Amino acid sequence: MRLNRIRCAVSSAATATAAAAGIAVLAAAPGCGRFGLSGDDRGAAVVARSISAGRAAAVAAPTDDGAVRPFRAAVSEEAVADLRRRLRATRWPDKETVADRSQGAPLANLQELVRHWATDYDWRKAEAKLNAFPQFMTKIDGVDVHFIHVKSPHPNAMPLIVTHGWPGSVFEQIKIIEPLTDPTKHGGRPEDAFDVVIPSLPGYGFSSRPAETGWGAERIARAWDVLMKRLGYARYAAQGGDWGAAVVEAMARHAPAGLLGIHTNLPAVFPPDAAEAIRSGAPAPAGLSDKERAAFDDVRRFISSGGWGYYQMMTARPQAVGYGLSDSPAGLAGWMLVHGGFTNWSYGQDPKQTPTVDEVLDNFSLHWLTNTVTSGARLYWENRTENLLSAAAQKTDQIKVPVAITVFAQDDLFRAPETWARRAFPSLVYFNEVERGGHFAAWEEPDLFAVEMRAAFKSLR
Repeated sequence: MRLNRIRCAVSSAATATAAAAGIAVLAAAPGCGRFGLSGDDRGAAVVARSISAGRAAAVAAPTDDGAVRPFRAAVSEEAVADLRRRLRATRWPDKETVADRSQGAPLANLQELVRHWATDYDWRKAEAKLNAFPQFMTKIDGVDVHFIHVKSPHPNAMPLIVTHGWPGSVFEQIKIIEPLTDPTKHGGRPEDAFDVVIPSLPGYGFSSRPAETGWGAERIARAWDVLMKRLGYARYAAQGGDWGAAVVEAMARHAPAGLLGIHTNLPAVFPPDAAEAIRSGAPAPAGLSDKERAAFDDVRRFISSGGWGYYQMMTARPQAVGYGLSDSPAGLAGWMLVHGGFTNWSYGQDPKQTPTVDEVLDNFSLHWLTNTVTSGARLYWENRTENLLSAAAQKTDQIKVPVAITVFAQDDLFRAPETWARRAFPSLVYFNEVERGGHFAAWEEPDLFAVEMRAAFKSLR
């Protein structure tokens, strides 16, 4: 989609204030490009580039009036140059002493990734990907929320809000926008269409960083309902994986008026006895089926092999993690690549694999250029008392709205058994296992992901 730039004047007083704060305001006049217009009239009216400690992030000027303001990403050239300089100046550790990834990202792989990031990678192409879609800002509960909002060209499209997790961002989901909003170009029917809303979690990307505690999954869930109602959607559905799964399950527990149902690809299905055995290290409960035992063993193996090392550290001390990751982009990449979703990622050695090297660097660059790796890590601390896989901890038995689940075969964490899913979610209306796709399913298999969304919500239209 194309956004026309709406040229608006900025008052001299506002310009002076912005300059004093180190912000370059490109356009920010009241009434320019108000939300509610359609097509090209939604142009990007507000862009501000905040420059701090050598990096910059585009943000729309804050407001408390519930307005929805157009937004375009426009990171300063100084920030991009600083990123390249830091990458080139990386001080490398010695090589790992194993022949696999059990100690973290292999030195040779990470060095080549960082070389490409510093020399060949083009952030402006990433910005263009974002700015090809209508983006907006709105303040909810004191936090500026950045989001992509694309309306379908087809009538009666179902509104759908899609939530990313860590170390993801809105880049993780932009490839599903066209298959969802215009299904006729991707093997679907007009009546399969969705209006798509993809927000950046608070403290992630272009959303502002919460300045107080309390921004866990429950509060984000309430904010997302405010967002959808603010956009004029009286009825809508919600999808989430990773932390997004925690958010949509919280939305389902709250059951705000108009929430039609949720879809998750990381459902909280572990029954109490299995969850307790994982926590305590006790043997697997007796009587598990083959699929249930496989899910149990997968999670136990993942944890025992250090798969949740990053989780434990960010849950305990996100600020400590942030100091190094906010100073070294190579360190940021090495840290994020320990996530289980990258276990089988080939660092570009398999040209057919997605996400590609540049797609992964789009995501890493967004975290770096907005300086949100620390605020993003705090999401783990905010949810430190939660067990995201436990049905009891997530109170799934309290969920009454329809629930849909897709299990993607290559998810490195675990694959939810249907028996556990039906026990955990009494209102389950859709369950399917697909042969492709992993933890970052929308990023890896966008067309398949879109097919699953159409099937999952078909009965709720």
